[in-house]
Amino acid sequence: MRSIIILLTFFSISFASFAQKGKIEGKITDAKTGVALAGVSVIVKGTSKGVASDLEGRYIISGIEGTTITLVFSYNGITKEVSDIEIKDGKVTTQDVSFEIKSKTNTEVVVTSTSARKESAVALIGYQKNTSVVAQVISAETIRRSPDKNTGEVLKRVPGTSVQDGKYLVVRGLADRYNQAMLNGILLSSTEPDRKTFSFDIFPAAMIDNIIINKAFIPELPGEWAGGLVQVNTKDIPAKNFMNIQLGTGFNTNVLGKDFYTYKGSNLDFLGFDNGVRTLPSSFPNKTTFSSLSDNDKLALGKTIATNWGVNKTATAPNASLQLSGGLTGKVLGKKVGAILAINYNRNIRHYEFKNSFFTVNNNLASPDFIYNTDKYAEDVLWGGLANFSIQLNSSNKITVKNLFNVNSTDYASLRTGQEFLSGVDNVRSRELAQRTNIFYNTQVSGEHNIQKFGMKFNWFGSFNILDQYIPQQRRLEYIQNGGVGNYEARVSAGQSQKSGSVFYSNLSDYIYTAGGDLAKNYTLFGNKQTIKGGYFFQVKDRLFDSRPFFIKLFDNSLKTLPEDQIFNAANFVPGKLGFDEFVGKQYRYIANTILNAGYLQMDNLLTDKLRVVWGVRYENFDQLVGSLKESDSRFVHNKVEDFLPALNFTYKLNNKTNIRLSGSQTVVRPEFRELSDFAFYDFELGATVLGNRDLKRTKITNADLRYEIYPRAGELFTLGVFYKYFSNPIESYLNQSGAGSSNTFNFVNADKATGYGVEFEMRKKLDFSQSLKNFTFTSNLSYIHNRVQGSSNAKLDRPMQGQSPYVINAGLQYDLEKAGITSTLLFNQIGRRVAYVGNDQTPVIWEAPRPLLDFQLAKKIIKSRGELKLNVSDILNTKAYFYHDLNENGKYGSKVDALAIERNYGTTFSLTFGYNIK
Repeated sequence: MRSIIILLTFFSISFASFAQKGKIEGKITDAKTGVALAGVSVIVKGTSKGVASDLEGRYIISGIEGTTITLVFSYNGITKEVSDIEIKDGKVTTQDVSFEIKSKTNTEVVVTSTSARKESAVALIGYQKNTSVVAQVISAETIRRSPDKNTGEVLKRVPGTSVQDGKYLVVRGLADRYNQAMLNGILLSSTEPDRKTFSFDIFPAAMIDNIIINKAFIPELPGEWAGGLVQVNTKDIPAKNFMNIQLGTGFNTNVLGKDFYTYKGSNLDFLGFDNGVRTLPSSFPNKTTFSSLSDNDKLALGKTIATNWGVNKTATAPNASLQLSGGLTGKVLGKKVGAILAINYNRNIRHYEFKNSFFTVNNNLASPDFIYNTDKYAEDVLWGGLANFSIQLNSSNKITVKNLFNVNSTDYASLRTGQEFLSGVDNVRSRELAQRTNIFYNTQVSGEHNIQKFGMKFNWFGSFNILDQYIPQQRRLEYIQNGGVGNYEARVSAGQSQKSGSVFYSNLSDYIYTAGGDLAKNYTLFGNKQTIKGGYFFQVKDRLFDSRPFFIKLFDNSLKTLPEDQIFNAANFVPGKLGFDEFVGKQYRYIANTILNAGYLQMDNLLTDKLRVVWGVRYENFDQLVGSLKESDSRFVHNKVEDFLPALNFTYKLNNKTNIRLSGSQTVVRPEFRELSDFAFYDFELGATVLGNRDLKRTKITNADLRYEIYPRAGELFTLGVFYKYFSNPIESYLNQSGAGSSNTFNFVNADKATGYGVEFEMRKKLDFSQSLKNFTFTSNLSYIHNRVQGSSNAKLDRPMQGQSPYVINAGLQYDLEKAGITSTLLFNQIGRRVAYVGNDQTPVIWEAPRPLLDFQLAKKIIKSRGELKLNVSDILNTKAYFYHDLNENGKYGSKVDALAIERNYGTTFSLTFGYNIK
């Protein structure tokens, strides 16, 4: 709190000295290509005030008295005037401009735009209309006017996408493993160590300049994706000093007014860290030393870490959030410098109710192996910071340093009851207590240099990324009751088990080093501007995974009836009562490394004023090592592959409002480290062991798109497209009922191939054709995808690929009453049923049923528009999620005829946020 007060004081002093005259800023882009224009002269007409646009096409003019002005833009013999721009003292006015570039002439051309509002609208349309590929663009202005607080929420608004759990992106119905993320032009790694995905809720929306979602590949982009590539670009040099503070609270209906259970943790749990209560003592012996100890010595160590098995019923606090962001700008040694700093904190209290079962299926009749009912009580903590610094050496050279730090933690108690039919157990009572913490850190240094004399641009970058995961003292304990009467007895014996009487520790560290650069050269051909661009990308990713799985042995049966908080008391860790040991095996520790070298050559050709072609090839050399450095080691997996990834993108402009796009490309998606390792881990929620497959191959994808686009006016669009994808060796997760470590195992497998094609319709329409609806905007996206997978030794045929939905429905209704400072949004999303887990010859596919999602957001400006209140209601319908075996094969879930494998209830979340802008 002290740090926040100091930061507030510092910013307040800075703001007190900020001049009260007005500023104007904006971005200048090529009307044909959407490319930023550097070196454009911008002058306030009738004054000497003026600047030249920088490398990103941006300009800022300060010290303007409150009035209405005209800006004069000059470039390459062309002058453009934009009038009726209103400037207010102490305010920053934004004026973007779309500039029509023509070949050089001996006569100066003057273009006059009579409306600043009209010119901004043209620029906003051009930003997406003039991209070189099939893509969606979200501008800073769109984000500013939305009530979204992080990137995950912003992405809900993008046509053709949906977001799972508020953070995982689904594009065109494809699972999240087929998507990729970039931050400020640099490829990011997965934020989840055991899942190929990226958590987009780590970026505060206020820090974003724009988001670009590519649906078609071009060679300058990374080649490892098939659904969508999300480019998140954060702000660097602000137009003026600013500071925003945001406070929020809320609750989930599964928590409010209901019992909540937790266990004794540490006094740093509110930050997502353990203070040492759960962690292995630094003096604890390593694996080799521990294995050589006597049974008595192991017992002595066991009683120090096999602790804290009890749970307590507690009162819950409401959800809480804090976001503090600020920006500074000025000059150092005559050079323009800027900084943006932000810290954010979110704590959410959750209670998930879910059921899960596995079945033995014969002749479409399902007999449950077990039925579990689980209540998961969790406290999720998400906090972090962002610090970006830039120096503008001159209008042609800029250097930027950007940093992002994030802690994502969940501390939970899962309490389970149920029955096990195969083992003849009538009643089961079990629990899992744990804390899982992910720490994500990324720092980037980049430079942009415009070599105007030679018509060239040179960009370079370097990045260092860390992803750490800590699981300290994960405890599992299970009790059974036979015959439905009598005492429950602990399911702990003289043997070893991951399911009961186990204590698990793990540390995972990913270190990622990235560097690269590109050089672009402009030249004139056919009377139009052409660009040739080449670049190099290098990335090294190192992983070290080390786990310590321990188990407790029970010799004295009289202990079995003791409750969870007494059975493993320190006094019972004596010979003849309990034993303590560690699972032995190389698979509980592995190292991994990848080296990616990539180079590309790309041409951007304006063949005519109407036809643009972006084409080229990307070469990727991928070297992956998993398990061990020694080839003789049973864990050793080595894959080295080379891929040439071509791309061809045509854009034909029928007129200024209509485009036709055609694209074709080749991309790849590679298996993650976890999917290749032979580490076997029992998943409490699934009730099964998850095991990797060393023989997995990469997936190669052939992509084709054809799209027709109409941009009738500012803020409106209509598009209709078709697409095709061919997957070679797609990776899927399948259920194996004779797996290692338990009766059920989830493994990974390559199918032979899969094909998919679809139709996609998008629209955004203002409803101002009616006076009563003039403040409403309707958005919608409808996608239909036909997908089939073929061939696999373990997978059934004639079904969609795992994670592929047959349809995606997105719809939104926005209300904007700007004068009253009121905005509201109603969002709907639903995806068609999809394969959650692939079956085998004995067990049919587990399907995920469609689940409608309805969210509502309402915002009101207050306190002279410096403050804002926001009300968010997420998952209003609160429909349960069903995962099932479709026994009658009718394509939908029927509670009376189908076998329900998993049922989850997430509840409805309400949140209220207050934000204030200090100026």
